[in-house]
Amino acid sequence: MSSSFTWNLLILFLALVYVKAEVQYHEFIVQETPVKRLCMRQSIITVNGQFPGPSLMVTDGDTLVIKVTNMAKYNITLHWHGIRQIRTAWADGPDYITQCPIVPGATYVYQFTIQDQEGTLWWHAHAAWLRATVHGALIIYPKLGKSYPFEKPQKEFPIILGEWWNRDPNQVLRQATATGAAPNISDALTINGRPGDLFPCSNQGTTIIPVTSGETNLFRFINAAMNMELFVSFAGHDMTVVAADSAYTKPFTTTVILLGPGQTTDVLVTADQSPGRYYIAARAYASAQGVPFDNTTATAILEYKFADCSVVHSAPSSLLPLVPLLPAYNDTATATAFSTSLRSPSPVKVPEPVDEDLFFTVGLGLFFCPPSVPCGGPNGNTRFAASINNISFVLPNTLSILQAYYFSTPGVYTDDFPPKPPIIFDFTANNISQSLLQPVQGTKAYTVKFGSVVQIVFQGTNIVGGEEHPMHIHGYQFYVLATGFGNFDPESDSDKFNLVDPPERNTIGVPVNGWAVVRFVADNPGVWLVHCHIDAHLTWGLAMVLIVGNGEGESQSLLPPPLDLPVC
Repeated sequence: MSSSFTWNLLILFLALVYVKAEVQYHEFIVQETPVKRLCMRQSIITVNGQFPGPSLMVTDGDTLVIKVTNMAKYNITLHWHGIRQIRTAWADGPDYITQCPIVPGATYVYQFTIQDQEGTLWWHAHAAWLRATVHGALIIYPKLGKSYPFEKPQKEFPIILGEWWNRDPNQVLRQATATGAAPNISDALTINGRPGDLFPCSNQGTTIIPVTSGETNLFRFINAAMNMELFVSFAGHDMTVVAADSAYTKPFTTTVILLGPGQTTDVLVTADQSPGRYYIAARAYASAQGVPFDNTTATAILEYKFADCSVVHSAPSSLLPLVPLLPAYNDTATATAFSTSLRSPSPVKVPEPVDEDLFFTVGLGLFFCPPSVPCGGPNGNTRFAASINNISFVLPNTLSILQAYYFSTPGVYTDDFPPKPPIIFDFTANNISQSLLQPVQGTKAYTVKFGSVVQIVFQGTNIVGGEEHPMHIHGYQFYVLATGFGNFDPESDSDKFNLVDPPERNTIGVPVNGWAVVRFVADNPGVWLVHCHIDAHLTWGLAMVLIVGNGEGESQSLLPPPLDLPVC
């Protein structure tokens, strides 16, 4: 029996097993792994020695059982970004929110079921800054017998965008936390863990994606960067956007896409150019004025293959790839044009009437240091801070909030998070009073009833400086009804709501010095983190907790905690 025939039989066998599988078992070993990037060798934290980590390929309806053993030196948790976690909040993953960390040498089994979701998601560490290297794709395929709402692509490619530091990212975090300064910017952007051949010592490892003339392929982009929103373009090729954050969209054609940290975007690309080599490039969208950022460009190569009978020849590797035209780093007009082009593929039933009308200011601030203590923030006497409704979130450290809620344990959090900011002011003014600079620290939650229709207006502020904030709500997909610039006006801006075909997302970019309105039904009981997915901002406190109570009966109630839930 020929090796090729044996390989084909194996693929067929695996395909048959895959479509019939209902439970997938995976083992993740968190460990230190030596790698070389930018001419330097260093050890990073990985899962199973892979960077990026293993891709999980599942089908809607599958149950995942993932045994995580921590053999690294840091505490860790894993978050399955975008998974609804219906009744299984214990598996959501953010440290001290839904679980205590998995300490070195310990094991925890994450178990959850995919329910009515399909598309591109991802998983990542949710403790300190470990997600810089601990992350991977999570692809959900349609159920057997169901197809994509577009023509089936010839091939599919997960593309993970990231940031690279020439030192331990946790040490970068510790230095910033100790001084109160902004963390050092990354040394390179990456595509599938590689910076690309524009960087020294990087030519050999550049990601190369082989395509054949005439075929249409699906590229699943994931922004796993810690602090960077990113523009992405293909040299010489248009992209057709077909999904974002695991929700299908009305297809539209573009030459550039924008992804904030945490977001995913699926695009179709047809290999319709002259055979050759073309760069796929990613570069920063940096909306904050005067703030240092990683101004490098990561690249991968789209390489045409052309066949002569059974022999495949690649384009010469010496051929210099064509370079795409990327927007300027501060091109807010292009960022806005892309984001506002997203629509659901057909009319949707937007939930109404609104039961919980919440108004959340999101932005930066400063803590003033004692006179005798030098600090790394502005003027040398401040520390950077961030807040929602003037509350700078502080993680507990004795018990997770979900455990405290479930067991009615006092002293871990309070349930008095304000539904509106304590002071109404000109949120996006150029000169905001210094009396508004300093937020109040707290571990606060806001509780809603099961089945409530929740609307949140995220209002950006210009305290310290305006910046686009990618806001992520754990446990939920939501409709984005509208976005805009300036201060949200409930009278005039409500008329701009898209109540016909708003896009569905799990992470929304709140425009720089602007606002975004989202709406969803609180139909998933548990404790859910709401936070900015720029990790520097999360570290500074740009987060809060939303608690959704149980509904009626078992099917609307949170499951009991697993027996192996880590202890603090």
